[in-house]
Amino acid sequence: MKLTLLILDGVQALDVAGPLDVFSEANQFLAEADRYEVTLVGEQAGSVASSSGMEFKVSHGYQDFSGHSDLLLVAGGPRYPDYRPVPALVGWLGRQAQAAGRYGAVCNGVFLLAHAGLLAGREVTTHWDHTARLAQQFPQLSVRPDKIFVRDGNVFTCGGVSAGIDLCLALVAEDWGHELAAKVAERLIVYLRRDGGQSQYSPYLAAAPEEETLVTRVWKYVTDNISVALSIEEIADAVGVSRRTFSRAFAKHMHVTPSVFVDQLRVDHARKLLEDSDIPMKTVAFQSGFNSATQMRMIFSRQLNTTPRLYREHYRKNASINYPGGRYDHPTQSAPESRRL
Repeated sequence: MKLTLLILDGVQALDVAGPLDVFSEANQFLAEADRYEVTLVGEQAGSVASSSGMEFKVSHGYQDFSGHSDLLLVAGGPRYPDYRPVPALVGWLGRQAQAAGRYGAVCNGVFLLAHAGLLAGREVTTHWDHTARLAQQFPQLSVRPDKIFVRDGNVFTCGGVSAGIDLCLALVAEDWGHELAAKVAERLIVYLRRDGGQSQYSPYLAAAPEEETLVTRVWKYVTDNISVALSIEEIADAVGVSRRTFSRAFAKHMHVTPSVFVDQLRVDHARKLLEDSDIPMKTVAFQSGFNSATQMRMIFSRQLNTTPRLYREHYRKNASINYPGGRYDHPTQSAPESRRL
């Protein structure tokens, strides 16, 4: 199976190394005729420097490469949201994607595909720090900010950096089945499918934005009153705008409704309580402004694709680290609580 991975100067090293290692490990279990054959393509043949200084050797520049691919992937990098591909690269991406049938991007490599007009009307994701910009710059896309991995038909996109491993494991599972993908995940010591979304790994709403806007006033008012179950009307009144103006501002600048934004704040607060304390779920819910533990579970599950109980268990398990000289346990780790949630 032939894969083409486009990498440009300034690429994120793990956006390249992660996929390469997934396919390399998969090849250990495949017959020679079935193995993945990955070709690295750059702006020109030679050396491509990553953002960390690591260099990759590419055998082709894109203008010299016209080989057939079963899958085209574009790796991301810190400069990609600001990068404007030249017409020649846009044309090459379009031809390669059409010929390959399946195509996608790791992290913010999605911006290059969007510039090439290959994602119109598609559901996509990217690194959590770039989702708002992607949605604003390309309003014809359906951006899913919290997803680690999204497939829309023959298009595959994923969150930031290590999420490229998740994407490629999903591709291996699609090509050769769950069992082979599980073996590769085991070899790489990663989850075959991570619970939850990007929010649990990012400081999504952990600190107030610095600019004074309607959104920051809402952020401050809700966080100052996080344990109070406020209605949207009460919040709009508190920040001095009408409900209609309130809704318009969030739709324009945040690409979510006010209710979703407030729910995100409450989930973020609950997440920290689950990580840092052993208080019961009902207490976590009320201290985060939810009407009940049941409501918290429903909203938490919708936003993070996991339950509060499983989130706490997953966090505590990952906070326990084994060292050669012994074992370090997270100081808040304790026996599992009731499994009511």
